[in-house]
Amino acid sequence: AQLSCLARLLAAKNLTADFGRFPPDLLLFFDPSEVRAGTCGEFYARASRGNLELLPRGSSRRTRLLRGALSCLGVRGSRLEPQQLGSLGALVCDTEPGTIPASDPAILENLKLCPALTRAQQDALNAVLLTGDTAYGDPSSWDLQTLQDLGPLMLALNQTTLSLVAEAAREDFRRSIAAAYSSQGHSQREKSLILLRVFAAASSSHPRLKRSADRCLSKPITASTIADSILILCYDTEQLDLCLSNDVLIENLEALLEQPFTLDYFQVLKKKVDQIFPSGIPEEQLKRLGPLSRLYTEEEISQWSVTSNNTLAALLNSSGGEWEDSQVQQLLSRYLTLGDSLSGPLLREIGGRRLCSLQEEQIQQIPAQAIGTAGQLNISPCSQTKKEQLYRKAREAFASLASTLGRYYCRIWPYLGGAPAEDLKDLAEAGVAIDMDLDTFLSLNPEELQKLSVTDVKNLLGENLPELKKAENETSVMSWVKRQSQRELDCVLGIGLQGGLEEPTGTTTPPHPTTSASVTSTASVTSTATVPTLPHATTSASVTPTAP
Repeated sequence: AQLSCLARLLAAKNLTADFGRFPPDLLLFFDPSEVRAGTCGEFYARASRGNLELLPRGSSRRTRLLRGALSCLGVRGSRLEPQQLGSLGALVCDTEPGTIPASDPAILENLKLCPALTRAQQDALNAVLLTGDTAYGDPSSWDLQTLQDLGPLMLALNQTTLSLVAEAAREDFRRSIAAAYSSQGHSQREKSLILLRVFAAASSSHPRLKRSADRCLSKPITASTIADSILILCYDTEQLDLCLSNDVLIENLEALLEQPFTLDYFQVLKKKVDQIFPSGIPEEQLKRLGPLSRLYTEEEISQWSVTSNNTLAALLNSSGGEWEDSQVQQLLSRYLTLGDSLSGPLLREIGGRRLCSLQEEQIQQIPAQAIGTAGQLNISPCSQTKKEQLYRKAREAFASLASTLGRYYCRIWPYLGGAPAEDLKDLAEAGVAIDMDLDTFLSLNPEELQKLSVTDVKNLLGENLPELKKAENETSVMSWVKRQSQRELDCVLGIGLQGGLEEPTGTTTPPHPTTSASVTSTASVTSTATVPTLPHATTSASVTPTAP
């Protein structure tokens, strides 16, 4: 939000032309329509070095950025030439999958800049590599150096591509990953584990010969072995099972889970834990399961004794890896069944997306005060009914702030997708500039949006009103425009929206009078309207919430 506000301020002062003075992250928030044609190439080359993750993938701002760059560079079809790729940088991450095979093979270097590729983009990338017509050559010729040179693209390789790589090269690469694991940070470790699992799957059709035995043929695993060795390089899964005693496992569980194990190794640990606790895992041990907990089925989770906030928080901790939504739903159901309620910190751990996967009855059990201490939750994936449930709870949680509209709005805005029109009108008529951002506006319930007047919309958006023009082709905006008087759209908004109701020839109906205080970013509000559900605001300061 700060970068967005700064970009608008620079635009208002006509200071955007000298974009070379500003960091690339800030350029991502410049309006592409204001970029001069003569310098647009330099602008997009610099902007492409910014952190694209500051803009949500698929957002209108990020989409306009790519369109502006393609137009500036004269891209007419799907093919991107080397010079164009040099200017686009990470902006290539948002191109259509068909662009990858259609472009110069140098596009692979751009794709290395992408935090993540869609499944369709990954398929296109593998298709290009399988042709052998890239700087990396045919996959059958790849060695350890080639695999290292591929860098982040390794995470996108599929089993078809990897199966063509020589077994010796795969084994060398796997060992290099495992050897570097202990010195890596958490984020890099997660990527290393993904690669180890992928390579393990690629080798499954040609497994290493295992020694069939009923006893440990290597040195028994001790605490010092775990601390000083990469076990995956010294023990296959059978020997891990035979050489790791139950006592050593339980006493050193956390250290074992720090090892770069692939799925088959984790399955061995899970089997041993289940053997140690045949009547069920004690709650104190559940807290320690980490990534092992993700291997349990919904049926197994339904038998867990999860009675405390601490246990649930430990299980939900993201350091243990990703849960399936169905597993989380079962885990929360078990927790709620045993009589406890969800707190704000737990809701933060659950996150908005998984919160949306709960049943409506489970959401109803969430106390309003928990919403009040949960921070900003992204509930955009929720159904409309669940958005409305969460909004009502948030409205109750933040009711004490309503006398100071600025503070109230900064807390309530993530939940406005569930707000009824009457509450939105209260916000519009409160006499305080809230400057609702466009993404929040577009997340409003489309049915409730249609009930807002032109003046309501003007007051809600405030200084962000010009942004509405850029969203005129959004379905909810088009439907709303068709219900409004074109004269009002012209006279009250004045941003060029077209498609409203035309007045019969010969009539001169003036626009509705503006009953609420004018909402601008510079003028002070000297009076406030009487609002049915929101008390008088105590300040007229412009309010811009922090984006999620």
